[in-house]
Amino acid sequence: MKAGIVGLPNVGKSTLFNCLSNAKAQSANFPFCTIEPNIGVVNVPDPRINKLEELVKPERVQMATVDIVDIAGLVKGASKGEGLGNQFLGNIRECNAIIHVLRCFDNDNIVHVDGNVNPIRDKETIDIELQLKDLETVEKRLEKVNRAAKTGNKEAQVEQALLNRIREALLQAKSARTITPQNNDEEALLESFQLITAKPVLYVCNVDEASAVNGNKYVDQVRELVKDEDAEVIVLSVGAEADITELESYEERQVFLEDMGLTEPGSSVLIRAAYKLLKQQTYFTAGVKEVRAWTINIGATAPQAAGVIHTDFEKGFIRAEVIAYDDFVTYGSESKVKEAGKLRVEGKEYIVKDGDVMHFRFNV
Repeated sequence: MKAGIVGLPNVGKSTLFNCLSNAKAQSANFPFCTIEPNIGVVNVPDPRINKLEELVKPERVQMATVDIVDIAGLVKGASKGEGLGNQFLGNIRECNAIIHVLRCFDNDNIVHVDGNVNPIRDKETIDIELQLKDLETVEKRLEKVNRAAKTGNKEAQVEQALLNRIREALLQAKSARTITPQNNDEEALLESFQLITAKPVLYVCNVDEASAVNGNKYVDQVRELVKDEDAEVIVLSVGAEADITELESYEERQVFLEDMGLTEPGSSVLIRAAYKLLKQQTYFTAGVKEVRAWTINIGATAPQAAGVIHTDFEKGFIRAEVIAYDDFVTYGSESKVKEAGKLRVEGKEYIVKDGDVMHFRFNV
């Protein structure tokens, strides 16, 4: 599962990517600096794993990760191939969610591709390009489906009706994610279309350091614009985040954050939000060899969770021994949890909860 960072050129995408991944993607003050997408595997900050490490004292710790993709800046006309449009749009299509970076700071030394700072216009520029590309996809698909629907093919008629609803929304400059599937068939169809504007989105307002805590007038404009989108807005000073990552020690970073009025780096907030945007959650295994966070889809069953460790675990699943995270912390060890009767044995139908500490019994 990958989240792609998109936006106009020079809004801070590559600098943000560097902060998140500690990779050093090239960042420069001109458009199309990023051509090939950079992919960073980023640890998901989670205080729960620190607590488990403290209690279990394992030999090693493995955190959950999320893949972040730095995609080059889109410009007007990208849907028709302007700039490096077709390549960029293809890269976005391969991602599962979108992190849309908007420039919300004034700085005469950093050029804006459209001449001045206006996050509302910038958002609309990106939205329109993505919607136009989706419209092209929908209309091509409709050409084929219309012929099958005329013959009385029921499946084709269901697909035709959904495509027409999406087309109507796109023509009104609304994204495909505004279309609510009416049943499971429509939900599966919508996913199969692989539309860019159907992907969940998170907005990052890149502000100056002084606005990192409370935002500014540009952030207020963005929040007002997206209030009906069911999308999260995160305020982040990408320049300050870059400075924080350059500091050597934890203590230095904490002093820097306190001076800014923050309790943790904004990049940590963003990574957790991206993880949630991808509909991911975490369960833990905790033993003296290793404490590890495992990534699963929200709604995963115990056998599916076991399969993340090894496919044999899922095939030969017998049962799961489950401890709620809060119980593990309250009692301090697995043995004390067992003594208190708080260890549960769950079967194949169990839906794993975020933070469960688990052991699997299996037979191959």
